[in-house]
Amino acid sequence: MNIPGFDYQQVPVADGVSLTVASAGTGSPVVLLHGFPQTHLMWRHVAADLAADHTVLCPDLRGYGASGKPADGYSKRTMAQDVVTAAAALGHDRFALVGHDRGALVAFRAGLDHPAAITHLGILDVLPTLDMWDVLHGRSAAVAFHLYLMAQPPALAEAVIGGAPEAFFGHFLDTWSHGGLPDDVRAEYLRASAAAVPSIVADYRASATVDVEDDERDRAAGTRLRMPVCVVQQDWGSALGFDARALWEPWAADLDHRTVTCGHFMAEEAPEEVTKALRALLAR
Repeated sequence: MNIPGFDYQQVPVADGVSLTVASAGTGSPVVLLHGFPQTHLMWRHVAADLAADHTVLCPDLRGYGASGKPADGYSKRTMAQDVVTAAAALGHDRFALVGHDRGALVAFRAGLDHPAAITHLGILDVLPTLDMWDVLHGRSAAVAFHLYLMAQPPALAEAVIGGAPEAFFGHFLDTWSHGGLPDDVRAEYLRASAAAVPSIVADYRASATVDVEDDERDRAAGTRLRMPVCVVQQDWGSALGFDARALWEPWAADLDHRTVTCGHFMAEEAPEEVTKALRALLAR
């Protein structure tokens, strides 16, 4: 499925790897990165609104949707470089970057690694990888069982998920939303995810290994996000016993932290609220 009114192209970003990028609009550029288990389609409402006065780019991340799915290269550092390379190839050396879920982890890493390229940073419903692992403990960690499954050495998670992909990915699409997603959109996410099991697992496995190591090095060095940052989250902190804003503050000097009452798929469930927050970010 495509976003109506958007053009599509394949953009090479590394040897043998291209990202499929949907684009529309004119004005200052904004790049929108999707989450799990989704594709760029999750931005269809927000992207159409922003395209009224911005150039909007919506790629499928490496390993997802219609983009390349190499066997390796799923550190958030590599995936962030993909995004910066794709934007530059399309004429944008500086741009605002917004990510949801997995895409937000890529955006976070891009903000740390490429501060000269990222003008504004929007983060939807995640914590930095290092902090995410730190807050999971006891029985409450069961909500994130998929993180532990996909952190296992190669072959196990791929076999388990590959044996029942619709049940696995459908679980998240149904339980993380408030009210469900449209049937055709849900079906598209299931189709795309079932076709990308090895690369999705590789993405998550990186977040239990190299991504944690990269975050640890930046925390030890005192590296911070230099650009204006807006974080929009469900109130996971009250449910799991942590202060989400307090976890973000050491990473971002200029932080606007907001909580919402909709489900995890907020760009689809509450697009007007998300767009309002992003427009406020872009005005900073």
